[in-house]
Order: sequence, then C-alpha cells, then structure tokens
Amino acid sequence: MAISRPSPPPARTAAAPSGAATTPAEPAADLRVDLGGVTLANPIVTASGTFGSGREINQFFDVNRLGAVVVKSITRHPRPGLPTPRMVETSGGMLNAIGLQNGGIDAWLAEDLPWLRQHGVPAIVSIAGNTVEDYQVLAQRLRGVEGILAVEANISCPNVEDRGTVFACRTEATREAIRVVTANLSVPVFAKLTPDVTDITAIAASAREAGATGVSLINTLLGMAIDAETGRPRLGGVTGGLSGPAIKPVAVRAIHQVHQALPDIPIIGMGGVSTVTDVVELIRAGATAVAVGTATFGNPMASLEVLEALPDWLAARGIDRVADLRGTVQLPG
Repeated sequence: MAISRPSPPPARTAAAPSGAATTPAEPAADLRVDLGGVTLANPIVTASGTFGSGREINQFFDVNRLGAVVVKSITRHPRPGLPTPRMVETSGGMLNAIGLQNGGIDAWLAEDLPWLRQHGVPAIVSIAGNTVEDYQVLAQRLRGVEGILAVEANISCPNVEDRGTVFACRTEATREAIRVVTANLSVPVFAKLTPDVTDITAIAASAREAGATGVSLINTLLGMAIDAETGRPRLGGVTGGLSGPAIKPVAVRAIHQVHQALPDIPIIGMGGVSTVTDVVELIRAGATAVAVGTATFGNPMASLEVLEALPDWLAARGIDRVADLRGTVQLPG
C-alpha cells in the first residue's frame, strides 16, 4: 500500500525585468523516501517522546513540512509517569525517566488524532505496553483508523509477564509482541529496539520474522546518575534513558549492523541527531528515514533546520536523490 501526500503547489517567484537574462534554477534534490511501501516527502521525522503529537511544536513551524511526526508513545490505559526529578543533564546528552506519561489510547484518539488529521500531518503512532495483551489491544484500537501512516511498536519496555525483562532484549519476547501488532494492522509496523543487547541484528531479525515492516534504531541507552554529595540517585526513577549526542556513535553502529545483516529492511534511524551531517551519517549507515529527538528540547526548530539544510548539502555534492545515499558507507578493503 503506497501512501503519499499531495505535492505542494509550485513556489511563486518574482518575474524578471523585461529583457533581463534569466538563469534556469537548478532542480531541487529529490528528498522522497520509501518507508516500507509508504512514501515520505522527505526523510526527516520526529523521535517519539520529544515532539508530543505535533500540536505542541506547530506553534514554531508547520510540522506538516516534515516527512512524518512520530507521536509520543501511547499506552492502553492512562499513565501518570514516574516520580520527579525526571530529567538530568549529562555530558553530551541527558537522562530521562518520564515513565511513558500519557492519557491513554482513548484520549489520544479523541483529542490528538483529530488535530493531526485536520492539519494533514503524516502520523506514525508509537505504542507501548507491559504485556503482550497490551500490544494486542492497542493494535486492535488502531485497526482501520484513518490518518495513521504507520505504527511504531515501542518494545523497549519491561515485560511484566517475563520477570520484568525488556521485550526487545529477547528474540522470543520480541516475536510475541510484534506478532500480535502485525496480525491486527494493515499499515506498516516498525519495531523500536534498544541497543542494550548483545546482538541487535538477531532482535531485528526476530521482529521481521513476526511481520514487522522495519525497525526504529535506537531507543535510549539505560543509564544512571548519582549526586556525589548525598549519594542519592539524581532521577526519581533511579535509572533512565540516555539520549543526545553521546549516543550517536552507538546509533550509527547499530544501524550499520542491521543494514548489513538485513539490507532490505527499512530503518528509522535516531540517536543524537542535531545537524544535517548527523542525518547524512545515519543514512550512509543504512537508515531510510532519520528522527530528530533530544535536540528539539533545546531548539524547537531543530528538525526543520536539518530538513532545510539537506537539499543544499546534497546539491553541493551533485547528489540528486537522498535515497541514493542509503548504506553508502565506504568500508576498508
């Protein structure tokens, strides 16, 4: 199923003075990417949990300009989140322990999806749960709902039925969670994976075997900070997810490994992206689309700025199609 947005009307330009010589404009680079049968106008999307559902950032720029908005993870029931403090600045990034605070699937369908549909924003819905049944119910609630481009199954959550082990840390748990999502949806499904595993390619392969269209790489790394004076954890939830520039090399490695092992699987790459060169690096590693996350907290315009810089970066190097960059890392030998 190919889904694409209507092409925008051509930009208006001022007419040249009569008799003046005109220079044909250079053709713009083709930014379209195929995300598992879904055509995005450009490869820049948002990272779940950093952009709300789009309305919050739309006051700064038209979020419809992005390839897609990946909404904050939605759970089966409302969640109040973890105790404060929830965020801690670190060298090269930040730790967060929000605890997936959200109003639940019913509230999202009633309040956020209508706004996204009204504004024509391509939406990728992130879902999260603590049991296989949670994922099944969420997928069923989203089945056949208009205005949803794809679903991202955030399986980097503790599986309470399996001694609290994160779903995406075991191949079988990954298969079980993804299988019930893909069985209930006709839109593409992306499994969001954690890098806190021995072999991420095996986890990605198990998600693919369960019917996932692609994978989102990477979720945050598990980290911790301690107050040196008091000896207490600096997060109310004790541990939290490390994000920001510090994790970009881990993201590049994971994307490269999965692309090498599964070259045909679409990848939404993320982790420390804040500049156009970060975007290019993840695409060269094997990403199809690239999500901007933590950078948005410091600069709400971050995702738009990298999008606007991308055509010039490509044109300066004579590259006509951004899709041609995918997986073009030049390995030695």
